[in-house]
Amino acid sequence: MSPPPPARRLRLHLPRRMFAQVLLMQVAIAAGVAVLATGLFLAPLSDQLDDQAMRRALSIAQTTAAQPQIAEDLTDTPATAGGPVQREAERIRTATKAEYIVVMDRRGVRWSHPTPSEIGRLVSTDPGQALAGHDVMQIDSGTLGRTARGKVPLRDGDGKIVGAVSVGIAYDSVRARLLHAIPGLFAYAGGALAVGALAAWLISRRVQRQTRDLAFSDISALLAEREAMLHGIREGVVALDRGGRIRLLNDEARRLLGIGDEAVGRSLDEALGEGRTADVLAGRVTGTDLLTVRGQRVLVANRMPTDDGGAVATLRDRTELEQLGRELDSTRGLIDALRAQDHEHANRMHTVLGLLELEMYDDAVEFVGEVVGDHRATAEQVAEKIQDPLLAALLVGKATVAAERGVALSLADRTGLPDRLIDPRGLVTIVGNLVDNALDATAGTSHARVEVELQAEGRTATLRVRDTGPGIPEEQRELIFTEGWSTKQRPAHRERGIGLPLVRRLAERQGGSATVGEAAGGGAEFTVVLPEALAAADLEPALAVPSDPHAHTVAEEESR
Repeated sequence: MSPPPPARRLRLHLPRRMFAQVLLMQVAIAAGVAVLATGLFLAPLSDQLDDQAMRRALSIAQTTAAQPQIAEDLTDTPATAGGPVQREAERIRTATKAEYIVVMDRRGVRWSHPTPSEIGRLVSTDPGQALAGHDVMQIDSGTLGRTARGKVPLRDGDGKIVGAVSVGIAYDSVRARLLHAIPGLFAYAGGALAVGALAAWLISRRVQRQTRDLAFSDISALLAEREAMLHGIREGVVALDRGGRIRLLNDEARRLLGIGDEAVGRSLDEALGEGRTADVLAGRVTGTDLLTVRGQRVLVANRMPTDDGGAVATLRDRTELEQLGRELDSTRGLIDALRAQDHEHANRMHTVLGLLELEMYDDAVEFVGEVVGDHRATAEQVAEKIQDPLLAALLVGKATVAAERGVALSLADRTGLPDRLIDPRGLVTIVGNLVDNALDATAGTSHARVEVELQAEGRTATLRVRDTGPGIPEEQRELIFTEGWSTKQRPAHRERGIGLPLVRRLAERQGGSATVGEAAGGGAEFTVVLPEALAAADLEPALAVPSDPHAHTVAEEESR
């Protein structure tokens, strides 16, 4: 025989939705509070009714004992069923609806009683305290059952105690009052419970709307997924509250912005400092895919407001992409230059061939000497004045490109820079940006000319780049150093408005400055001052601080 199936355990299944669970919990709490309040009210109610009944009995006894005729009749007449004491006591009992009024003498013998046969007999409870002059309130049982009693001494005209008066109120009437109060109490409790249930339903409906009718398990799963997503994606996420304070940072945002958990709860200006990055994240600069430079990183930021008045901003690192875009630009420029040189070289070779065929050998030799000499003279001039090999190679290459674009690139007579640069890569980035800007501004104009001046004084290097282009209006001379600002058309592979902000940032990082003004002959003149660009004169170049190969990942860019 197969074993009997296991008995199913009775399980109480709670609803899955948060709305239903919150409603159920709130109704349960309201019901519990109503039951507790009812119990706390009923617990002292019985004692209060007992106390009221005893005080009423005592009050009737005191009123009865206050009548002097009863004390006189007690001492002057016998204890009989038709006596004056019995008649007066019954009159008062009927008027007050008391259960009994017993008048007794000092021996405890009854002179009045609702049952006439009990007159002349001893009372069933001890009257000692009342006969001793004390008022007594109690719940006790006697010949007429359980009653709420009040006993007082009975005094004659001289104040002498001649007996006592005992008044009883049926305890069943007290219990009846208690039972009569319970339905009304339950009605009030039920009304309060109904109001509480309605309020619970309204609150639960609001919770339902705000939580999109999700279950607790769904919310827990969403929170877990959010944490995994925020810390797993390769984009920075910054969440702000309605006051503009940071309330959430993921790992990538901490890396890109260079801040830690201490920034949470602080405003953007406090956490990041004043600047374009804080302005973009705070929404003071509007738009999509806004560029900003943070440290040596180029970031693209987007900001989306939230329903609670806050916002969520995303950050993407465009540093490597910008570097690749600039390398592509450099490669295209080099290809164009090589193509032009190839065309020019073909023309020169044809000229040499023609001179040889015409047997003009001396002219051919002179022509070749002039061509080779011009290029050699340019390279020798640059190497003589610029002793740093990286910077000299850059200027020789830029001179070739400038010549192919119809622009004369030259070094100023006062140029002189020793081979003591602390950060040659940084200066190459600065010079490359400014020279490219000048070439773009002057290319295609008549008598286009760009002049580069580099001077060293102590440890300070001063760079000036002058051009004969249209110049920069005075009202735009600070705007051109703002990230993302440019007058040039954006290429397909990268953003504009990075180069000049980078130039100023590199200069300021070394305690220097980058400014722009008007050149003497028209056009623009950029001036960069780097106070700590050169090593001390008595140090060997090998002892200079090596440059960080990753410090300048953003190369030349024009931001006019």
